[in-house]
Amino acid sequence: MNMPIFRTFAQASALALALSACASTGASSDPDQNMAATIAATSSFTDMRTTTHRDGDDLLTAGLGLDGLRAMTPPTFADPAHPTAVELRRRAIWGNWRGIADLAPGGGYGELFGSTARVPGREYSAFARVDGARQPHRVLVQVPDDFDAGKRCVVVTASSGSRGVYGSIAVAGAWGLPKGCAVAYTDKGAGTDYFDLDSGQGVSADGTIAFAGAAELGFAPDAPATGSGDGQVRGVAVKHAHSQDNPEADWGRHVRQAAQFALQALDQARPDDAPFTFDDTRVIAVGISNGGGAVLRAAELDDGDSDADWLDAVVAGEPNIDAEGGRSLYDFATEAGLLMPCALLDPALAPLPQPPLAAQVAAIGLARCASLRSNGLVEGADAGAQAVDAHRRLNASGWSDEALRAGAASAGFDLWRAIAVTYASAYGRHAPGEHPCGFDFAALDGNFAPRRAGDAERAAWWADGSGIPPGAGVGIAETPNAAPDPHFFGLRCLRDLWTGDGAGAERVRKGVAEVRASAPRAGLPVVVIHGTDDGLVPMAFSSQPYVAMARAAGRDVRYWQVRHAQHFDAFLGLPDYAARYVPLLPYVYAALDRVDAHLDGNAALPADAVIATMPRGPGKPLTPAHLAMPQE
Repeated sequence: MNMPIFRTFAQASALALALSACASTGASSDPDQNMAATIAATSSFTDMRTTTHRDGDDLLTAGLGLDGLRAMTPPTFADPAHPTAVELRRRAIWGNWRGIADLAPGGGYGELFGSTARVPGREYSAFARVDGARQPHRVLVQVPDDFDAGKRCVVVTASSGSRGVYGSIAVAGAWGLPKGCAVAYTDKGAGTDYFDLDSGQGVSADGTIAFAGAAELGFAPDAPATGSGDGQVRGVAVKHAHSQDNPEADWGRHVRQAAQFALQALDQARPDDAPFTFDDTRVIAVGISNGGGAVLRAAELDDGDSDADWLDAVVAGEPNIDAEGGRSLYDFATEAGLLMPCALLDPALAPLPQPPLAAQVAAIGLARCASLRSNGLVEGADAGAQAVDAHRRLNASGWSDEALRAGAASAGFDLWRAIAVTYASAYGRHAPGEHPCGFDFAALDGNFAPRRAGDAERAAWWADGSGIPPGAGVGIAETPNAAPDPHFFGLRCLRDLWTGDGAGAERVRKGVAEVRASAPRAGLPVVVIHGTDDGLVPMAFSSQPYVAMARAAGRDVRYWQVRHAQHFDAFLGLPDYAARYVPLLPYVYAALDRVDAHLDGNAALPADAVIATMPRGPGKPLTPAHLAMPQE
């Protein structure tokens, strides 16, 4: 039987009203707990909840502080199979900080840039749904106790990658909360609301596990919810891959809805200062990676109801954005998944970063070169010549050597396959079990065969997942080819969905066409920051063509190109990455400072810059000289 969740906002709002009395996630009670009923009666936001975070807890670090965030093991659950909402939130915040920022001693966080200050306050969360969507996205607003009512500031953000709703806390929260701004988040229709097809359970509003039908869930696919007694393992459905909404097409609208929810939350949190409107409240959008792409898509939109300017400025770091003249993520990710392991064996690219990753690449590189040669995708009599040819082909399609070297991480961690599997399903709007290349997600046994997930595994998905398997106990299930290159034909199938013919390829290319960006609204300040060594979303395929397109349309977009910066600040915890690369977050924070000063009338927008950073070298702490921050 099908297990759809609420088909109309009226149904969902009715449930939100029923649940509002028990909406706290275990934090202390608050007088404005009835916000759920207030908003649900008049809007599309459902299952609203309010929690307070003081007295050993806070908004920015869940009470962990910098030392707790640096801990190598996550916060524990008293009962691993039944964690509380408070425990899940703390662990999700720990994981999302560590997945985005380099917090290692010597890396400069909390000293040269960034903040993990204790910020007490309240959180307002809900499910939201854009018109026409099958599934909701999560929105969450943090209102600090010391909200600056004189400035009335909201920072709105979207999670990077496919992360859950806290996926941009190290970006937007770290800048906005200590300044007295409210911060609004959305998971933009991706996130970690996984659904267990074998048990019929998904993730409820507070992060805990619930059966479909017993509570509104962050994601419940239109698919059989439980096994039929035949013993078949159906696995795990993932919202980004299986919502059938192609959420990326609506990322801008997700951001705008999060900003709208922020105004309603502020009305409730600050009744003496209400009403909060887009006319009297500053809204700055910021995001990195997919979140950067989302805020650039939001820059295209008016407020949906009038010609009002709902958004005051945008800062986008290393954005995944598909603009005229560039290349789509699906195109270059499937190309890299096939060719990069072989190309990285070319001595011209040596030495690759971080020896363990180089070893992982080498382990599959020889076999990949042979697979490519036998299928006519590279030329050369031996592996050395094949690697040179694969390198040449990637250079010819726009990959710089700097991006290829940094891309060793994506090849070593099998990120290209993970991205391609998820996005092929998302762009094609495929339900679970319908992947055109036969991929599924599931818990895996020691032989990489699907098995049923355990209670403790399932309970941790929302806090521990990244929104894109493998990870958090959920893997990619496929029928492998024989060793030594078991993933080659799966990757070849994924590539053919871009370059080939047939219904599957047509569906994927149609989905990609739906995410093409247009220019930002005229007069909107936009700053784009990108690392020249980005090996996951190379600037030549994304930010450079976006800036060119926007400027051709007469928009004043400012562009910072940061030398020696790659995509993952979190990888700078690895010694060789720390020696080679600088973090990107300091430049995102600096751009926010300058945009904010510009809106105050105290400074001009930052000028374009190619920032000549200096790698710090092995074992050395980061200093301001290494960052070479622009002074204009």
